Amino acid sequence: MTDRYVRLSTFEQRTEWTNTRPKDAATLIVLDRSGAEPRVLMGRRHMRHKFLPGKFVFPGGRVDPHDWRTPIASDLDPAVGEKLMADMKTRPSAARARAIALAAIRETYEEAGILIGEKSAAACTPHHPDWQEFVARGIVPALAGIRYLARAITPPRRPRRFDTRFLVVEADAIGETLPEGRGPSDELEDVAWLSLAAARGLDLPGITHTVLEHLGAKIADGSITDPAAPVPYYFWRGSGFQQVMI
Repeated sequence: MTDRYVRLSTFEQRTEWTNTRPKDAATLIVLDRSGAEPRVLMGRRHMRHKFLPGKFVFPGGRVDPHDWRTPIASDLDPAVGEKLMADMKTRPSAARARAIALAAIRETYEEAGILIGEKSAAACTPHHPDWQEFVARGIVPALAGIRYLARAITPPRRPRRFDTRFLVVEADAIGETLPEGRGPSDELEDVAWLSLAAARGLDLPGITHTVLEHLGAKIADGSITDPAAPVPYYFWRGSGFQQVMI
């Protein structure tokens, strides 16, 4: 556990404490390694948001019920799916693991205008309007290239709690980018491709610092593409954060 991650315990100075159950959530790190230096896609949360205002983050959000029913072009690698099911808090299943990955893809479209998937003339009709843009552009979400990087659960007694899985996909998995470069959501602004060094210099949540460091280490040792690579899992126990490897 790094000192930077400890900052997560104080990121939200609020007086309304609750014992809210963490909601399943997913973040997608889109990694571009086509140039001399790896880059990631990030954006800044609007100051009007109550949760992490003004912080730079990767696209992501909580899992919605309709993510469970969205057609896919390819499934998760079995090793990734197995790790996503580890210590699931409610009814562990391959379908839930798949929904987590699909939520990350959907949020990346909504917040950054990037559609992760494969072109298909036989694109299936989804069960929810949030996925209509994929159908309109003939793109079916693809999960095979997704890798699992890290997991973190917001500490207890926070007004909003998330059980967040940080996923990674290479930029060549992008099926299409909206011409305006932005999705229908206004949650993120200043969305841009950034080197890891530039990203570390931004105003980031503590967990994002930690994840960026872990990402850099995995790129350096070549394990970023290994679906069976160990995944750090951060959660609160007693009076501080614990880390175990999945």
